[in-house]
Amino acid sequence: MNIVAIESSCDETSAAVLANGQIRSNIIATQLIHEQYGGVVPELASRAHQQHILPVVDRALADAGIPKRDLSAVAFTRGPGLLGSLLVGASFAKAMALGLNIPLIEVNHMQAHILAHFIEAPRPAFPFLCLTVSGGHTQLVRVDGPLTMTVIGQTQDDAVGEAFDKSAKLLGLPYPGGPLIDRYAKDGNPLAYRFPMGEMPGLDFSFSGIKTAIMYFLRDNTKQNPDFINQHLANICASIQHTLVQMLLTKLKRAARETGISQIAIAGGVSANSGLRMAVTQAGHELGWTVFIPRFEYCTDNAAMIAMAAQFKYEAGEFTDQAISPMPRMEL
Repeated sequence: MNIVAIESSCDETSAAVLANGQIRSNIIATQLIHEQYGGVVPELASRAHQQHILPVVDRALADAGIPKRDLSAVAFTRGPGLLGSLLVGASFAKAMALGLNIPLIEVNHMQAHILAHFIEAPRPAFPFLCLTVSGGHTQLVRVDGPLTMTVIGQTQDDAVGEAFDKSAKLLGLPYPGGPLIDRYAKDGNPLAYRFPMGEMPGLDFSFSGIKTAIMYFLRDNTKQNPDFINQHLANICASIQHTLVQMLLTKLKRAARETGISQIAIAGGVSANSGLRMAVTQAGHELGWTVFIPRFEYCTDNAAMIAMAAQFKYEAGEFTDQAISPMPRMEL
């Protein structure tokens, strides 16, 4: 079974090759053009995907040592994501599958983030809970099988990744700001400033309130001291990160307690955050969880996770046809 997979949901053009269950290549082309705009510009993203996709797929096949004639299927991200970006990946995958006369597999991007845990050992056992956190999503998912997943809690407004990036923008940090908050937080005191965590019923999240609180906090303190942010940047970042991580951890602990599941995983771009990784690992030691965290390269958007999800769908005989269309708001 040789699968080539394409990921183009946002601003990363990626292609990977999976051969007999092993990832043989995982190529990612990052779009730097968005830095000057302070966020992803959808039209520029889709144009960059058009420029990158052919050389990225070609490189993935070459690095894997798998000729096109030996491919068993072509997989691609159907959604969720930016429509223009998804169209580029879907159109390329459909054309490639048609030209090679091999099956086509559509993959849910969020499902793939969760299944990234099966790329390499150690792998979680079913059932397990997965906290899936990114710039566009914050979800608690019960995973009973590779293709059987249930969202048991999710954000009712903004995603935690957006809260990180918006906070970074308020601090005057360049895009993408989330990783910079993580970097500065390592030198700060996480208890220097307190922000309201808010409360949502059940296992749901809300991050709009804390973004507003951070905005007012910075506005009021810079009025008194125009150089407040520069003088206290590390402490501010550490306090913001601590609060956001605790908001996630509170719901994760509650979900584990209510379901009785002790196999705990995190996935998505924000799972690369060192504060979150440390907090979940520490909670695992205290509560007897078995914790699973992917390597950094499998946390952010990448085609290896798409290939992994495609393998499970290939084995289940779940293929699609040329009439398939991208779904920007695709549900898990």
